[in-house]
Amino acid sequence: MTIVTNSRASDHRPDHHASAGTPHYRGSGMGRQVLVLSGRSLRALGDPALIVPGLLEPILMLTVFSQVFKSVAQASSFPAGVSYIDYLLPAFLISSAVSAGLKSGVALTTELGNGIIARFHAMPIRSASILIGRNIADTALSGVNLLVMLTAGALVFGFDPAGGLLGTAGALLIAVMLSWSLGWVFMAMAGWLRRPEAMQPIGGIVNLVLMFASNAFVPVDSLPGWLRAFASVNPMSHAISAARDLTLGEGGFSSVLAPCGLCAVIVLVSAPLAVRSFRRAG
Repeated sequence: MTIVTNSRASDHRPDHHASAGTPHYRGSGMGRQVLVLSGRSLRALGDPALIVPGLLEPILMLTVFSQVFKSVAQASSFPAGVSYIDYLLPAFLISSAVSAGLKSGVALTTELGNGIIARFHAMPIRSASILIGRNIADTALSGVNLLVMLTAGALVFGFDPAGGLLGTAGALLIAVMLSWSLGWVFMAMAGWLRRPEAMQPIGGIVNLVLMFASNAFVPVDSLPGWLRAFASVNPMSHAISAARDLTLGEGGFSSVLAPCGLCAVIVLVSAPLAVRSFRRAG
C-alpha cells in the first residue's frame, strides 16, 4: 500500500490512499469547479439583507449628488446642451464598478477568516477555480446593480443621453469590464491583507480619492490647478470620460476598445498575483 501525499490539495492534488497502478482521484474539471463555485457565491448573496442595500446605495447617492451638484450644469465650463443627470450617471457607473471590485476583495478576506477557504483547500479544488468563481459571481451581481441604476436613472431622473441605447450599452460594458478587472486586483490585495477590517478602509479610501479627484461631478477645467493636474492623470477620470463620451454620442469604437483592452491587461497582471497571494494566505 502506497500513501501519496501533497500539502496543496487546493491545487488539484489531494491526499489519497491508493494501490500501485490505481488511478488517483483528481476531482472534477476546472470548468465544472468554476461553475459550482460561482453558483455557490451567488446563492450566498441570496439574503435580501445583502442584496437590497447594494441596490439602494447607488440610487440614493445618485439622488443626493444629482440635486446637490445640479447647479454645476449652469457653469460656462459645462458642456452645452447636456443635462446634469446625463453627465453624472456615467460617472456613477464607473464608481459603482470600482466598489464592486472592492467587494470581491472584502468577501474573500471574510471567507479566509471564517474557515471556508480552509475547507476548500482540503478538497480537490484548484485555487484559481475558487477565485474565478468568486469573480464571476461578483461581476454578475455588479452587472445587475448597474442595470438597476440605469433603469432608475431613466424612469426617475430623466436620464436620456444623446448616445441612446447603443452608447449606454457601451458605457455599461466598460463598467462591467472594470468591475471584473478590479475584482482581481482587490482579491490579490485580500490574500495579502487577509482581514476585512483592513481591506474595507483601504479600498474605500482609494475609491473616495479617485472619485472626488476626478471629472465625475464637474469638468476638469473647473477644478483648482493642483487638483486639475491630478484629475488629468487619474485613471478613473479616463474611464469616466470614455463612458460619458459613449452615452453622449461623442465616442466611437475606440472608446470601448481602449478601456476594455486596459482592463484585460490588468487581469493578465493581477490574476497570477491573486492566485499566488491566495495560496499563501490559505
